[in-house]
Amino acid sequence: MARSVGGGWWRSRKTLVGLGLGQLVSLLVTATGFASSELSRRGINVPTSQSLLNYVLLGVVYGSILLYRRKSLQMKWYYYLVLALVDVEANYLVVKAYQYTSLTSVMLLDCWAIPAVIFLTWMFLKTNYRFRKYSGVAICVSGLVLVVFSDVHAGDRAGGTSPVKGDILVIAGATLYAISNEFLVKVGDRVELMGMLGLFGAIISACQISIFERNEIKSIQWSVGAVVPFIGFAVAMFMFYSLVPILLKISGSTMLNLSLLTSDMWAILIRLFAYHEKVDWMYYVAFGAVAIGLVIYSGDSNSDDGRRGQVAEATDVEGKLPDEEEAAVHPKCQGAASSGIRKFDDGNGPYHALSNEELS
Repeated sequence: MARSVGGGWWRSRKTLVGLGLGQLVSLLVTATGFASSELSRRGINVPTSQSLLNYVLLGVVYGSILLYRRKSLQMKWYYYLVLALVDVEANYLVVKAYQYTSLTSVMLLDCWAIPAVIFLTWMFLKTNYRFRKYSGVAICVSGLVLVVFSDVHAGDRAGGTSPVKGDILVIAGATLYAISNEFLVKVGDRVELMGMLGLFGAIISACQISIFERNEIKSIQWSVGAVVPFIGFAVAMFMFYSLVPILLKISGSTMLNLSLLTSDMWAILIRLFAYHEKVDWMYYVAFGAVAIGLVIYSGDSNSDDGRRGQVAEATDVEGKLPDEEEAAVHPKCQGAASSGIRKFDDGNGPYHALSNEELS
């Protein structure tokens, strides 16, 4: 009896920690979106430069741990180079979208990563999913279509100069995030992944900045109002990369998906009360459709989350995923980036790119 009571207390405590951590991650996603939106409103449009500091932080922090370990890499360095290239460009597209469309549209459209990765894993990994997964994704996609129609329909264009163009950029970025997952199927050591992603991401970003963003950076009038969101974006992204695998281990993918959905509600509040902009009624319908789709998609996953958490712990020790656990992956958000691409379905690594999909 005492053991049963003790186990119940531990589960309750674990649930509360998961809820709190989930909302912290959700706020980090909102912070990256808000920072990007603020910079865009100030005429600061340097998407690659925004992400550079995040990659530097990842490279320094996790790269230092890698050097301390003195272990050889589990994967060839050029795999990480390709992954970093895709990740940098995905972040670029999503952050660039803030120049053209609203904060709310960007943060909800990043859900496109889910159907994109479903299609990619079905096409290239021959993964089969349960009907529930397909129906959930179909409802999500219908909601995303409504977001685009909402941007076309809305008379108020204060949220962006070319909403449909911005929507297309977000969808393209989300697709790149989904593609990046194909390179992560055999990566189990998240410290190695983040360290190498940070190293190559910083190098690629620096090269891209020197070619495309030199003049824009020179023209920026640096002030507190510009520096704070610039640094805030990078710090929030770094914390997001670092905390997501912890949340996955504690509570699993369902808690993460539903927690991150609240970031879209925070985005609505920011647009209404900080920017004093109207949100088209179709957006609320779209948000409801995406929420229902995610609940259906994540349904009945709780029984698997405990087993997957054990797998996550094992990979931290062994640095290797068994092949049968690797069949499919899908993002988030966050980036992204994104500014945040950040919808997940379980896994052991950071950010939008480290999730294992449930097989049927």
